[in-house]
Amino acid sequence: MIRASLAALAFSCSLAAVAVAAQDAKDPYLWLEDIEGTKALDWVKKENAATDKLITGRPGFEADRKRAREILDDDRQIAQPGEVMGETITNFWRDANNPRGIWRQSPLDAYLAGKPVWTTLIDVDALGKAEKQSWVWHGADCLAPDYKRCLVSLSPGGTDADIVREWDRTTKSFVGDGFTLPQAKSSVTWENADTLLVATDYGKGSMTASGYPRIVKRWKRGTPLTSAVTVAEGEAEDVGMNVFAFTDGDKRWPMISRGKTFYTSDIKLPNADGSRYISSIVPDTASVRDVIDGQLIIFLNKDWENIPAGSLVSLSLADMSADRQAPIVTAMTPTKAQAIENVSATDNILWVKALDDVEGKLFALRRDPKTGSWSQKEVPLAANATVTIAGTVGKRDIILASAETMLMPPTLYAVSEGKAPQAVQSLPATFDAKDMIVEKRFATSKDGTKIPYFLARKKGATGPVPALVHAYGGFRAAQTPGYLTGQPYRAGPLGLFWVEDGNAYVLAGIRGGGEYGPAWHQAALREKRQNSFDDLHAVAEDLVKTGVSAKGKIAISGRSNGGVLVGAAMTQRPDLYGAVISGSPIKDMWRYDKMLAGASWVAEYGDPDVPADWAFLSKYSPYQNIRKGVKYPPIFLYLSTKDDRVHPGHARKYAARLMENGNRVYYHEYIEGGHSVGADHAEDAVRAAMLHGFLLRELVEKK
Repeated sequence: MIRASLAALAFSCSLAAVAVAAQDAKDPYLWLEDIEGTKALDWVKKENAATDKLITGRPGFEADRKRAREILDDDRQIAQPGEVMGETITNFWRDANNPRGIWRQSPLDAYLAGKPVWTTLIDVDALGKAEKQSWVWHGADCLAPDYKRCLVSLSPGGTDADIVREWDRTTKSFVGDGFTLPQAKSSVTWENADTLLVATDYGKGSMTASGYPRIVKRWKRGTPLTSAVTVAEGEAEDVGMNVFAFTDGDKRWPMISRGKTFYTSDIKLPNADGSRYISSIVPDTASVRDVIDGQLIIFLNKDWENIPAGSLVSLSLADMSADRQAPIVTAMTPTKAQAIENVSATDNILWVKALDDVEGKLFALRRDPKTGSWSQKEVPLAANATVTIAGTVGKRDIILASAETMLMPPTLYAVSEGKAPQAVQSLPATFDAKDMIVEKRFATSKDGTKIPYFLARKKGATGPVPALVHAYGGFRAAQTPGYLTGQPYRAGPLGLFWVEDGNAYVLAGIRGGGEYGPAWHQAALREKRQNSFDDLHAVAEDLVKTGVSAKGKIAISGRSNGGVLVGAAMTQRPDLYGAVISGSPIKDMWRYDKMLAGASWVAEYGDPDVPADWAFLSKYSPYQNIRKGVKYPPIFLYLSTKDDRVHPGHARKYAARLMENGNRVYYHEYIEGGHSVGADHAEDAVRAAMLHGFLLRELVEKK
C-alpha cells in the first residue's frame, strides 16, 4: 500500500514537472529573467534609451523634474521622529545636500518645542564615498536603556539584502571588534548587550524557498558567527524566520516568529529564565503588535475564542513564559466601518490608529491593573484626515502623530490623553489649493459592494477630463489619501502636477487592501482576486457615469502587487483605460513563485503548480493574457535592476510581449533603488517628470 502510494505520488510529481516544462517552453522571453545577463541588460539599455528619447526631451520635462526635486528636497519638510532614546530623539533626513541622507539626533525637549538642535550621527553619503559603496540607509536598532550600542543596517544600492554593523552612539563610530553580518536578507535583534538573535544566511540549506532565513541562532559577543547556537528552525517551505523585541519598562521581550505562510506565523517567547524559546498560544493567523504592562497585544485576522476578527487582544506574558494558562482579554473591537491599522504603546497607554470609512481616528486605550479590562477614549486630532502614528515618547505617555489630507499639508503633533494636541512641526503649503476640491465617493462593484475612492480636481470642473486612478488591492495594505505632493506612492508630486493641469486624480480603496479590516482583504484572496479587478473597473466606470472622465481618458496606476492589478485590468478592459502606469510590477503568475521572493506570496495568490489554483490564476495573469490582435492602452513600466523582491523579469517579459504584438510601451529600468525604485530624491524627481510627460502625451496630446 505504501509502495503504491509512493508510486502514485511520484507519477503525480512527474506529470506536474512535465506541465511546468511545457508551460515554460511556450515562453520566448525567459532569457529576460537573467537579471545581470549581457543580452538582457542590452535589451534594457535599448528600451531605456527609447523611452528617454520620447519623454526627457519634451517641453516641460526639465521644469517638472526641477520642481519635483525642489519639493522632495524642501528643507521645510517635517523631520519625522525616529527612536526616542531617553531624552534624545533621532531622525533620518534627506535633502539636496544629503541625497542618501544623514542619521541625526536632537534633545527631545527641543524637538517637541519645534526647535530641534541636530547633531549628525552617520552621514550616509560621506560613508559611501569613504567606503566606495552606494549605501542606502535601512535603519538602526539601539539597545535600551542607555541606547549606546546600535545595529546599523545598510544596503548596497537599495536591495532588501543588507549588511549589519555594530555602532557606538557615544563615539559615533563603528565598533572595530563588534557584531558584523555580511550582506543577506537577515533578521537580527538584541537579546542583551552581549548577545544577538540572528536569522541569516548560514550557508547551504539555511534559507527557505522564498529566499529568507530558515534558522535562528544565539550569537555571543567575542565569538565567531560560526559558533552561534541554534535556538529555532523553520522548514524549507516556510516563508522565513524573523526575530524582534519589545521593551516594557525595564523588561526586554525578544521573540521569534516562524512565518509558515505570508499570513500564518508561530510565535515563540523566552521561558521564565530566558534560557530557551517556547511556543505561545498566539493563533498563527494573528499579528503581534506591541507589549504594555506585561501584556502582549495581538491583532486578530480571524475570529478567536468568540472574539471577532479585526479586534485587539491582550495576553499575559508572564503566564505564557511560565507555561501557565493566560487569560484572553479583548482590548478593542472596531465597528463595521472601522479597521485597526496601527498600534503603539507608551508606558501606560496603548495608542490605536483606526480607519473609519478610510478616514483616520486616534484612540487611547488603558488597562485596569485590578480587573485586567480595557477602556478606550477617542482622542480628536484632525477631522476627515489621514492620521499616521509616527513615534512615541514612552515615559511621558506622548504619541507623535501626523494628520494630512490631499490638500492640507501634514502637521506633526505631540498628543497626550486629555490635552489638546500640540503642533510640533507643520509643512508649509507647497502649492495653492484654493481652486481645488477633494470628494469621498463610493462606486458599486459587480457584486454590489460599495468601493470608496477619493477624487481630487479643480473646483467647478465640467465635462469629462483625463483621470489618473491609483490603487493597490492586496496584502492588507490600505490606501489612504495624503498630501498631493506625495501621490501616488513612489511617483512624488505626480498627483499634484496632474490636478494642476485641470485633470482628475483618484485614490481607490479596493478590496484586497486593509481599508475595512481582515474581511476586506480576504474578499480578494486567491480565487477571489477578480473582486479587486472588478472594484477598479467599477471606480473607472463611476467616473464615466458621473461625467468626471470618459472611456479612453482614464489612466490606472499601481506598483508591486498593484502591477498585477493594472496588468489584469488593462487586459480585461482595454476599452475602458487610456493609459497604464506600472511600477516594480508582478506580471507572470505562472512563474512568480519561482522568482526571487515570489514563493512567499502563495498564500495571497495561490500556487500555480496546483492545477486548481492555476485554473483561476490563468484567467487573469497579465503576462499570459496578452492577446494578439488586441490594442491595449499604452503602458509605462518602471522598476529597478537591484529589486531582489519582485524579479525584474516580470516587467521585462511583459513589455517584450506587448511590443511583439504592436502595443506602445514605455520602459525605464533604474540600476539602483531596489523594490522602492528610487535610491534618492534625484531619481524620484526624474520619475515624477517622466510619468507626467507620459500621461500628457497619451491622454491629453494623444501623440
